[in-house]
Amino acid sequence: MSCPHLAQLARLQPPRLSQAVHREECTQCFDNQDSPLGIDVCLTCFNGGCLDKDRHHARSHVAKTGHSLTLNVKRKLKPSANRSDDEQPPAKMKKLAIIEDREEDKYEHRSTLKCWTCAPENGLEIPAASEDPHVKSVIDAVMTSLSSARQSEVKAWEEEITPCEHTLMLQQSATDHIAASGLAHCTKCDLKENLWLCLTCGSLGCGRQQFGGIGGNGHGLQHYEETHHPVSVKLGTITPEGNADVYCYICNDSKVDPDLSRHLATFGINVQTQTKTEKSMTELQIEQNLSFDFSLTGEDGKALEPVFGPGLTGLSNLGNSCYMASVIQTVFSLPAFRQRYQPTAASHWDACRETLPADCVDCQMHKLADGLLSGRYSHPRPHASGAPSAPKDTNPLAHDSPTPVFQEGVRPAGFKALVGKGHEEFATMRQQDAEEFFTHLVTVLRRHAKKAGADARGEPTEVFAFGMEQRLQCGDCKRVRYRVDATDSVSVPVPAREKGRDEEGKVLYEEVSLTECLDIVAGTEALEYTCPVCAKKVIATKQTRFATFPEVLVVHAKKFQLVNWVPAKLDIPVIVPESDELQLDAYFGRGLQPNETELPNEESAAAPGLPQMNEAAMAQLEAMGFSTVRCQKALLATGNNDAEAAMEWLFAHMDDEDIDAPIQLSSSAGGGAPEPAAEQVSMLADMGFTPAQARKALRETGGNAERAVEWLFSHPDDAGEDAPSAGPTPAAAGPGGSTALPARFRLKAFISHKGPSVHSGHYVAHVRTDEAGWVLFNDEKVVRADAESVRELKKLAYLYVFERVPM
Repeated sequence: MSCPHLAQLARLQPPRLSQAVHREECTQCFDNQDSPLGIDVCLTCFNGGCLDKDRHHARSHVAKTGHSLTLNVKRKLKPSANRSDDEQPPAKMKKLAIIEDREEDKYEHRSTLKCWTCAPENGLEIPAASEDPHVKSVIDAVMTSLSSARQSEVKAWEEEITPCEHTLMLQQSATDHIAASGLAHCTKCDLKENLWLCLTCGSLGCGRQQFGGIGGNGHGLQHYEETHHPVSVKLGTITPEGNADVYCYICNDSKVDPDLSRHLATFGINVQTQTKTEKSMTELQIEQNLSFDFSLTGEDGKALEPVFGPGLTGLSNLGNSCYMASVIQTVFSLPAFRQRYQPTAASHWDACRETLPADCVDCQMHKLADGLLSGRYSHPRPHASGAPSAPKDTNPLAHDSPTPVFQEGVRPAGFKALVGKGHEEFATMRQQDAEEFFTHLVTVLRRHAKKAGADARGEPTEVFAFGMEQRLQCGDCKRVRYRVDATDSVSVPVPAREKGRDEEGKVLYEEVSLTECLDIVAGTEALEYTCPVCAKKVIATKQTRFATFPEVLVVHAKKFQLVNWVPAKLDIPVIVPESDELQLDAYFGRGLQPNETELPNEESAAAPGLPQMNEAAMAQLEAMGFSTVRCQKALLATGNNDAEAAMEWLFAHMDDEDIDAPIQLSSSAGGGAPEPAAEQVSMLADMGFTPAQARKALRETGGNAERAVEWLFSHPDDAGEDAPSAGPTPAAAGPGGSTALPARFRLKAFISHKGPSVHSGHYVAHVRTDEAGWVLFNDEKVVRADAESVRELKKLAYLYVFERVPM
């Protein structure tokens, strides 16, 4: 059957380099190109839609947009890519193995152009259309683009490394070539591997000792300390393409040398003749992260039982994505998230106004809910021969499995790309902190709800909201000040008490009860404070209590210490009450009491235009030696609530050029500050804020867009008006939560971590389910957890999630 709409083909354009092409998977569900019907790629906007008869996302996209020409794409394993039944599974993945294992070697693709105007139900296939040279070039561009996108399996492990001024402005002093014998070993010892060549003078020094038993005496670093030559290259990592490990000692980080080939030629090294013989720093990091995993065997030595069904779907490893997977599994175990996103998935997909579902936060949350909760994708991975296969057959980043019956898991790549978009850390493929991602996810969901005009009280994120009461009392006049700060989690310090070392020399710590950690949070703390009544510096006491209680309490166990300002994780066992329940009535704050006298407000003490600073936090920061202006900037940037968050902000912004510049804010009348740039106002307005709110936030933060977003979310009730309006002022919204007692909570889930730092290693989640009891979610592997593993891993949890027990 011929198509009368072939004239439209001449208007088709190939995808631009910056354009996302969704060939691998439907943007509204997890049906993919490996399914029997494949995926239809819109040839106008390159959205990907499934052809399932119940979901028909491709047909819905055509009806919504009028884009009637699509490319149907199907993929299947080549016969040679299927292992025989008696063949051993592949060895543990190495990065080089990923590079060599090309998609075109494993799969064959079939693509067919379709016209939906001719057949609105399922689209009319037009195989002959590909004979047109222009159409063929568009199809080839789509297929090539997505083949490149598939390389994310490699890029997932790559750090985002950039040049620095020291590699760009490198001055070389050497004039003679280095003899081959001079590249044989370190100039100060006999080491012949892990050798670093100074790109300034050609000195060869060994590196520092590294993971995996790679030796090093640090003579390369010693050479820098003696000469201040900043840049070195690791010899064994040089490739014919001109790539290598380059390290800048001044920046104290890996960097790129765009002119590496010429710099090496100075010493007589021709990169085209080089062969890579050693692991790069990225490969060593991969190997280290892969070494941290959780046992999938019970105390009897038998493999833990895989479980399948609704709510028991794994998340495929995208590369350093376990922090995200553990948080997603945890939040979607909560009734509020299930009720918000699962039943309404189909209706939202039909009503969503976004042209591209990949750009809609709600679409991606509904997609996750459907993927995790429907049970549609929770089944053993089928093999081409009909037998189950291991997840590594189709995802090289999956974990090694002791038994081949685990599921493949759904790939939340679209969700990760959208939620992490524009974020300095979560946009990368590096390992991240699960607690920080939880906070970021809640912020993203609230920001989207505000933009969509949704009622905040109906959003699932409100189950985490509660208030913490801060009480400050002057030690001399005994007057007090109360404030309530809105928050979504409580961070508890975990005291480290050493009790010895194990056979390998690792420090062992005494057990600490979770109630002891809460007692520390709620305890009194002495600090130096300038009392406005006493008009002098006094010793004041600060105490924290719960002003309200949330429906879901997230407890962050701070088991780390700062080593050279870098957090090092401590494996301190935390003991949850045996009943898995917490009774928090004793930690309830009751506000100003009849026998207490309030301290006066200090509005006059603040600079014009500045909000009232958190006195206790200011006192703590100034006691650390930070200047007043730095303390004020840090508190403004972090919500004016917490000294610890402000301190972390200060350490991250110590090198800012304007860190000591006076804060440029508007007065209460609206004057004194320059008008913000129109593009900045527009950017914030796109997030759902009014232009007035955007302008005020930018004025209050000196034109810093990132701080302006933080200011807006810490001042949700500020309408953006500089002068008070003539009408009555609406009452400020509370911090969320409830004051009802008793406040009894039961453990619902916990996220555990293995590794030396919260930014490396591996995260998993344990979730208590009605159907299967405790379930362990370890990326794509979902198993019924045995009592012993729950008991032991609960002690080493990083995040605890408690649900409030109904009265």
